[in-house]
Amino acid sequence: MNEINNDNSLRRLEPDWYSPTRLLSNTVDYDFPGDRFIPNRSLMDLDQAHTLLTNRTNNILGKPKFNDEYRRKMEENLKLDVEGRPFRMLVFRGSPKSSRQSTRLIDEMRRSDEEIPLQTHDHRRHHKFRLKETRILDAPHLSDDYYSNVMDWGKSNLLAVVLGRKLYILNDEVKKAQILMEVKREHDYPTSVAWSDDAKIVAVGCISSKLQLWDAETSKLVRDLQGHKSRVGCVAWNGHILTSGSKDKAIINHDVRARNSVVSLTRVHRGEVCGVKWSSTGNVLASGGNDNLVYIWDFCKMSSRHHMHKFNEHNAAVKAIAWCPYKSDVLASGGGINDGCLKIWNTKKGTCISTTETGSQICGIQWNRHHKEILSGHGFGTTERGCKLCLWSYPSMARIGEPLHHANSSRVLHLTQSPDGLTVVSGGADETIRFWEIFGPPQDDSGNNTDLDNLLSLKASAVR
Repeated sequence: MNEINNDNSLRRLEPDWYSPTRLLSNTVDYDFPGDRFIPNRSLMDLDQAHTLLTNRTNNILGKPKFNDEYRRKMEENLKLDVEGRPFRMLVFRGSPKSSRQSTRLIDEMRRSDEEIPLQTHDHRRHHKFRLKETRILDAPHLSDDYYSNVMDWGKSNLLAVVLGRKLYILNDEVKKAQILMEVKREHDYPTSVAWSDDAKIVAVGCISSKLQLWDAETSKLVRDLQGHKSRVGCVAWNGHILTSGSKDKAIINHDVRARNSVVSLTRVHRGEVCGVKWSSTGNVLASGGNDNLVYIWDFCKMSSRHHMHKFNEHNAAVKAIAWCPYKSDVLASGGGINDGCLKIWNTKKGTCISTTETGSQICGIQWNRHHKEILSGHGFGTTERGCKLCLWSYPSMARIGEPLHHANSSRVLHLTQSPDGLTVVSGGADETIRFWEIFGPPQDDSGNNTDLDNLLSLKASAVR
């Protein structure tokens, strides 16, 4: 019996620490009130607060005019209860559940913003879509091989391109090219190139299985990397990790700082590995192969051959793969001549977001970093539509403008873009390199927004 009485006493005293005495008789159920330093969100009217802060009208509620008599009566009402006893009015307490209203305005605003179809912006881009290349360079002996990747534009604004057995470095600013390296051995030549993240080293994979690192400034060989037994058709950097894919069906991760550079060797593809790309976060790798498969890998688990996802919806080899620059778990991939499908994947859920039939072999994909667009380069087609560049709006995947064709209906085999993301370079089977300014300048979204507007923008803020 004593225990029961003690419990009842605790219940009666429990509200006293946050509520005035006169509230003890109130039978309304309140939420947990928080305390004086961390109040409960139920006490806040975010809708009204946002309206008051963002309203441009200076005199929203009118300028108050208080006389001495009004102030005296107000002080009496704030300090004394109806019976004249001292009373603290400004006390944190919960709001009655019966009268509580939802404060989901922020979620509704953000949700409505996401639901706006992005294709509504297409009309802004149509007049910027150039129908002709801005510059054409002769490129004798440029590889006419679907499985090679012989062009890459580094962050130092230097374009690396393989012509025959020579690797050239083109400085687009001064319009000058120099030879970085040449393979002396007969029947051997480079089949893949990639700039390091700091744009100081060029990785070069060869048909003979060689994988080398070259210093772009001194034009000297830095290192030979071992591990492959056949053509190295694709390479990709991820910090100090260099990933290579080969015709021997293996994917090797090399730590270029270590004496024994091989971090992991994975052989899961049943055909040649012809595309490897790291996500912007640096912890997820996508690989495409001649077995029509796309694998998604967690870097930490590659040594165990355990993949995150296997996508098997393509019907031909997958060379063209590219990660979305503004959403790290979105990947685009394109199939070969018997497939011709441009697919968008959610690599977090392991699902296909969309499929677009292009009617021709997809040899390369580049995302526009300034607008929600994707550029695809095409080879031979199952229809008359082939050997072209196509610009697509994302995520609607509606084609923007007419396709751009290379001369003589030659395949667009290689694609890369400038560091500023404004210019795309394509390499064709007609042995030409063409510069296209079809991504356009960055869109000026600042408008007339002030710092206060940006600070108070609930749609853009991720903080709640």
